[in-house]
Amino acid sequence: MIRVATASEMQELDGRAAAECGIPSLLLMENAGAETVRELLAGFPEPARSGVLVLCGRGNNGGDGFVIARRLLGRGVPVRTMLLARREEVRGDARTNLDILGKLGAGPVEIGAGGDLSVVQDAIGSAGLVVDALLGTGARGPARGLMAAAIECLNRSGRPVVSVDIPSGLGADQPEPPGPAVRAALTVAFALPKRSLVLFPAAEYAGAVRVVDIGIPRRLWADAPMDVGLLEAADVAAAFPARAAAAHKGTFGHALVIAGSAGKTGAAALAALGALRVGAGLVTLAVPASLHDIVETKLTETMTVPVPETEGRTIAREALNALLDLAQGKDAVAIGPGLGTHPSTQALVRELVTRLPMPLVVDADGINALAGAHDCLRRATGPRVLTPHPGECSRLLGLPSDVVLRDRIPLVQRTVADLRLTLVLKMARTLVGHPAHGVAIVPTGNPGMGTGGTGDVLTGLIAGMIARGVEPLLAARAGAYVHGLAGDLAAEGLGQEAMVAGDLLDRVPEAIRRVKAGSGEGDSANGQLGDWGIARLLETCP
Repeated sequence: MIRVATASEMQELDGRAAAECGIPSLLLMENAGAETVRELLAGFPEPARSGVLVLCGRGNNGGDGFVIARRLLGRGVPVRTMLLARREEVRGDARTNLDILGKLGAGPVEIGAGGDLSVVQDAIGSAGLVVDALLGTGARGPARGLMAAAIECLNRSGRPVVSVDIPSGLGADQPEPPGPAVRAALTVAFALPKRSLVLFPAAEYAGAVRVVDIGIPRRLWADAPMDVGLLEAADVAAAFPARAAAAHKGTFGHALVIAGSAGKTGAAALAALGALRVGAGLVTLAVPASLHDIVETKLTETMTVPVPETEGRTIAREALNALLDLAQGKDAVAIGPGLGTHPSTQALVRELVTRLPMPLVVDADGINALAGAHDCLRRATGPRVLTPHPGECSRLLGLPSDVVLRDRIPLVQRTVADLRLTLVLKMARTLVGHPAHGVAIVPTGNPGMGTGGTGDVLTGLIAGMIARGVEPLLAARAGAYVHGLAGDLAAEGLGQEAMVAGDLLDRVPEAIRRVKAGSGEGDSANGQLGDWGIARLLETCP
């Protein structure tokens, strides 16, 4: 995984580079500016030749901007530099580079508080490309005053913008912009990506993202526990090992899916087919008795079992003993898709969550049944994987949906620690959390997957992999990654508007093939992470 850092973690790394390896911060700033220039010229050669405007703030981000301006001048690129602060406000390494720029006769135009914004607006309008070096990862709260006005002016201009480390106005750790933020065409991130560069909606402001080496030795973070990381294909390929030549259906496990109610047999069928598509040897689907003939008509490769039902044609609490017997010998169980919210059905879910000894994947109405009943999870006798979307997570935890979205990473971390389970929070950039292995961000997927049934497919994928013998956390990560990649492949062929959940099932085989090949093509399939990549990491400290 690619480590995803917070602002405080990056500050600590900068300090350790100096303290442990003797790498001065001034050198890191020089490297940051040089790498940004390299990416800028590679990505926007024509606009750069028309002239570059470098907008700088008073902090270290502005210092990076001064280095960028100097190095562009050295390459013969027409450059104008503006400082949206007073010279005396610039200190430390940033002041050193400001002074160097001044001695070269290329000092910036100063626009302090209350300055004439029209000067900035005119400069933006005459530039072919703008470098945003206004606010960095150390900024707190929303941009205000002159900075906010400059950001809004920049966004209205239509000029391509390259942001330095992070688009100005974003909080490094926050998935939502706290106020006005620069909409960049390219963000050049230093050493590691920051959370706001990979989590929506903030990630929409970053444009393409390039992560570059600035000289912080990789060993300073490589061996430390990873709290948050971005999944890559190589991280989940182990979920799809080569099959032995003498293998048979019994080799690849047996999954039980407990799902469906009147009007929602499709959800049950999608989950069962998902388990088969990911390679489970056998899948049995348990449904309300009156719906049994319907699902038998829908499905060919899945075994089906009728169980006692309520008057509302959902699975009844009276089915408990039959389901416990049916689960014997199964390698994984999934429960929840299309299950309904009848009180008897919810009581059944709570019993099964507590008593089933094998791994259990809980989704949809199965999660709704656990709202206010967390002790069922704490007393569970086997591994549990929950796959809520934000609304279901809101009900499960008794929190407003906006809190779930705003605080998603710390919320996932707290929930998995408290309930001792694996949590898959389904959304744009799905999160997979585990109490001992941090939070993984899934880069695959696209808005076309916002259609009924796609979550049921994911439930089946995870349960099917667990049935094959894949450890539940890896199954959750691999399931989410392949699920999103199948969605990306569907979007490529059909367009996002036309997609339905069954299209994901059809493309799971190709998604698995790509993961096994280690191509990583899925990372760029939705066009959002196409420029992700870490440049060579220089071990400057032994």
